Amino acid sequence: GTPAGAWPPPPPPPAVPSYAQGAGAGSTWGASYAAQHPEGPKPAGRRGGLIAAVLVAALVAGGIGGGIGFWAAERNDDATDSTTVSASDTPADLKREPGSVAGIAHKALPSVVTIEAQGGNGEGGTGTGFVYDTQGHILTNNHVVASAADGGKLAATFSNGKKYDAEVVGRAEGYDVAVIKLKNRPADLKPLRLGNSDRVAVGDSTIAIGAPFGLSNTVTTGIVSAKDRPVTSSDGASSKSSYMSALQTDASINPGNSGGPLLDSRGAVIGINSAIKPAESGGGLGGSGQSGSIGLGFAIPVNQAKYVAEQLIKNGQAVYPVIGASVSLGEDTGGATISQEGASGSQAVTPNGPADKAGLKPGDVITTLDDTVIDSGPTLIGQIWTHKPGDKVKITFERDGKERTVDVVLGQRKGES
Repeated sequence: GTPAGAWPPPPPPPAVPSYAQGAGAGSTWGASYAAQHPEGPKPAGRRGGLIAAVLVAALVAGGIGGGIGFWAAERNDDATDSTTVSASDTPADLKREPGSVAGIAHKALPSVVTIEAQGGNGEGGTGTGFVYDTQGHILTNNHVVASAADGGKLAATFSNGKKYDAEVVGRAEGYDVAVIKLKNRPADLKPLRLGNSDRVAVGDSTIAIGAPFGLSNTVTTGIVSAKDRPVTSSDGASSKSSYMSALQTDASINPGNSGGPLLDSRGAVIGINSAIKPAESGGGLGGSGQSGSIGLGFAIPVNQAKYVAEQLIKNGQAVYPVIGASVSLGEDTGGATISQEGASGSQAVTPNGPADKAGLKPGDVITTLDDTVIDSGPTLIGQIWTHKPGDKVKITFERDGKERTVDVVLGQRKGES
């Protein structure tokens, strides 16, 4: 599914420890992917059954249209002045160009799966994933499989209708990336080619494949409408948030698209579709509080997703780069302010950590990281997580009205704690 909710998210109280330090949560974007609950739709605010409502509405509308069309045709049976022109029959052997949307979709669809997650308590839903390697690993979002991570059930269905049981290999909540593995995998798996998200340009064509509202094998198109967009999201079921410096696209993305590939014009994966900005409150489909696409979708850059996936496959857990300081998670505060204290009264600046070694102190306001303007704590976290432990970054901050710049060598934190 695709997290959705208010934009920007309501800020938590100031001086909450940064999740980059393994402490607190960020802002929530509301309910996650659409799911049909076995006991019927749930109340708003929980994962609900939108699929049936949407399809029923579509069928009713289709019935009305069909009825009107039949009535009009019946009244014009004797008319002889038709101005319609029939096109010549499409050749049975018509071949689409390999670089066309149809050609790319035809090649990519067999490598995209619809994921069904079912938790032990009945929670669950539908999302998307794609074949990562020939060993049966599927790359997707953490929030797609989280409900089935502890004793639940996972299944992946290919475009040819074949369904396979799967198990979780590893999850990274902060990155919102997960890897699952097919049981009894087929021998003819074809991994999707991975592109280079660092070389993506605004205006590049995009193709998204997924299962919006459970409608598997859906293909939509658009462009990259922005890069390095700071996004904080949550599936509404966890106290922890995900932070990304996202690719923004206007390709239609809805609940159920999460975990699916965002492709470039060559058919290479440039991102994992993960979140949307929904319509304002009350604009959801079916009255359940889940909104549809308004042309603002966000994808995890594939370079970052690949780095995380390799860690999960190798070690079962992710490694996060950190600066060793807790920051306020308030939005649009003019910078990332280092908190006065950390989680549970701990020190906001870790003694002998990266920030401490660089001379940073509580109250300092970080305004840039390398060439990127930092306007809030979540933006800082998202930018730090585009790096790796051991990378050197240049941080500019303000203290007592004066601007200073220091080099910080990033430390690391393993796992989600």
